[in-house]
Amino acid sequence: MASPEAIIAAAAKGHFSRAFKSKAVLAEGLTPEGLAAAVERGLEARALSALGLARRTGALVAGFEKARAALLKGRPGALVTASDAGADGAEKLARLAGEAPVVRAFSAEALSRAIGLEGVVHAVLADGPEAARFLREAARLEGFRPVFAVKAAAEGAA
Repeated sequence: MASPEAIIAAAAKGHFSRAFKSKAVLAEGLTPEGLAAAVERGLEARALSALGLARRTGALVAGFEKARAALLKGRPGALVTASDAGADGAEKLARLAGEAPVVRAFSAEALSRAIGLEGVVHAVLADGPEAARFLREAARLEGFRPVFAVKAAAEGAA
């Protein structure tokens, strides 16, 4: 799993040169820490892009009530809750999500920008290829920051 520490160590030890089979140097002014931050931004952009695509295909609903209705209807692919969402609403929806993954890696601002709606705090992806793609992209961020909410905390509040 990629992590900032792994990227910094690889850059410092010249592992990128070995992997590319040619001399690999960081751009002028870019530090190994800056490279790690750029990788994290890129991974975040890919995951958020997958959310936007899911909305355009109709596989995503946003907003507390729409998310709640989608979860009650059954078989969600994933629940996405903003990292800065209130604990009460997030816990209520997490309990309804059942076995579906709960992602809490993105701010409400980032979710809103990606989905193309204002004030997005909660979203649900329907089970299917769009949810699978988003979860695959979001999981790549796991080495950089917590991505998946711990279900036990939400279940204990029930």
